[in-house]
Amino acid sequence: MAASSVTAITSCFLHRPRFSSSPLLHDGSRTILKVQDKSIEAWSQFAKRVSGEWDGFGADFSNEGKAIELPESVVPETYREWEVKVFDWQTQCPTLAEPEERVLQYKSIQLLPTVGCEADAATQYSVDERKVGGENGGLTAFAYQSSGSYVAVWQQKDNLLELEYCLINPQDRESRVRIIQLIQVLNNTEMVLQGIRVFREQWYGPFRNGDQLGGCAIRDSAFASTAPMAASDVAGIWKGSKAVSTFGTPNTEIFQELFDDKVQNSVRDGDNNILLPKQLWCSLKHSKEGETLSEVGWLLDHGQAITSSCLFSSTAKPQASPKLQ
Repeated sequence: MAASSVTAITSCFLHRPRFSSSPLLHDGSRTILKVQDKSIEAWSQFAKRVSGEWDGFGADFSNEGKAIELPESVVPETYREWEVKVFDWQTQCPTLAEPEERVLQYKSIQLLPTVGCEADAATQYSVDERKVGGENGGLTAFAYQSSGSYVAVWQQKDNLLELEYCLINPQDRESRVRIIQLIQVLNNTEMVLQGIRVFREQWYGPFRNGDQLGGCAIRDSAFASTAPMAASDVAGIWKGSKAVSTFGTPNTEIFQELFDDKVQNSVRDGDNNILLPKQLWCSLKHSKEGETLSEVGWLLDHGQAITSSCLFSSTAKPQASPKLQ
């Protein structure tokens, strides 16, 4: 598949609850990715906030947002006897970013399900190691923000893209979500969503390479089988600042910082999104011009949301890195 071109944007919005048929606005902030010189300070702040032991739960969803059960072979016999369906993996994500080397390494670890507080002695089921910087191993675009949020485009085999969004809660820097869209690229042009992977993670301390598991001390719980968010909570007019970064142009590196841009309004209808549990949503939409827009969002407290998006050209190339709003 041809190298991709992406525009990425990450944003924070405020959305006042509706008291009439028309949504009202609150001020907010949004972040979008823009090509600019590297910022040592921004990377240093990013490295500080992204590094550490991130433990939590992860689950797979269909392209329609339906939770997928874990394989029966990994589910404890006790659960099978009780006819309890298991959808969530307990997960670890030890992460280390080098402040000076501009290298980010992390492992997504799935742990075999356990009963009760046997979680403290959980066994690894799978380990997926990723590296940003140096030998990039399939990385085609990476955009980051000093907050610790980032977007990465990973080229996998058989024309499969993994579009990974990491969103840090601006109200709680020790809480984050990672939403990964699994996208099949057909004929180097058409992008089709195959599935979604979601991780809800909490920061448990400095980097220890996964040597210590949060176990029963984990502050969160399994989420995949809980109710999805309501479409009406997404719909309306949102206002906020944005930050942007652009890829795919001549002499553009795959490694970009997200830079703040102007304030803008966004209108969402709520009907064309894939609604997920825990106030999360995502979408993959195609324009008449052949471009494809990927977006994920996280509805926070008090009518605030943080979103991140990637725009791909008609040849499935990233045009701008993840946009944070």
